[in-house]
Amino acid sequence: MLGMYDMPGLRPAHDRFWTLIRDNLGYGPVELTRDVDAWEVWQSPDLLFAQTCGMPYRTHLQDQVQLVGTPDHGLSGCPPGHYRSVFVARTQDPRDLTELSRGVFAYNEPLSQSGWTGPLVHLEALGLCPMSALETGAHANSARAVADGLADFAALDALTWLMLKEHTKLGTALRDVDATAPTPALPYITSGTQDAAAITQAVRRAINALSPRDRNALHLLDLIEIPARDYLAIPNPSQDAAKLLNP
Repeated sequence: MLGMYDMPGLRPAHDRFWTLIRDNLGYGPVELTRDVDAWEVWQSPDLLFAQTCGMPYRTHLQDQVQLVGTPDHGLSGCPPGHYRSVFVARTQDPRDLTELSRGVFAYNEPLSQSGWTGPLVHLEALGLCPMSALETGAHANSARAVADGLADFAALDALTWLMLKEHTKLGTALRDVDATAPTPALPYITSGTQDAAAITQAVRRAINALSPRDRNALHLLDLIEIPARDYLAIPNPSQDAAKLLNP
């Protein structure tokens, strides 16, 4: 499963990427899994290859899966294999982050590093906390909620935000306000029963074999080895911030 960035326009490129991985590995399902709950895939003992978020890995998956590697997307302001959250507001809304934090914060889900954890940690460091929060189910939905006036601001995975600007009109409806510090990006994982080293080699070879068009579309430059301890060291929001979920 490669569902974390699998926008409709990028599905053919993801399919070709998986085919390259499978060809280099020498086995595996012919097609990517789609339209299946991510947790079911991540926790399956038969999991061969998937991508998860840092917070699910840190809070639930670390003892169930092996890290394969972390993709490097060449994101501005981030070391290789890292990403960050970008706070966005409506283009015509002149408020800064302090003022926006007094309004409604749109977030994708409470187990998202880039949509929830990282942004709240960043806000807390500034002495800020959203007055209320709106759960949307996806980064793209959070962006639309802000654009449509249902929320005042949101924090988006920097790669998702880049792709939304490339593939939708949200790039003109919204503007960058601020950004969090970089953290390790979304890792590729496999189950504990698989040969993680062989999968790592296959993925690295597949990335190197991508066509320039697919490489640019997926913003996929390299595979970085980031140790589990770096993911486990990422801070969580305080209990006070978490109360936004259950006021």
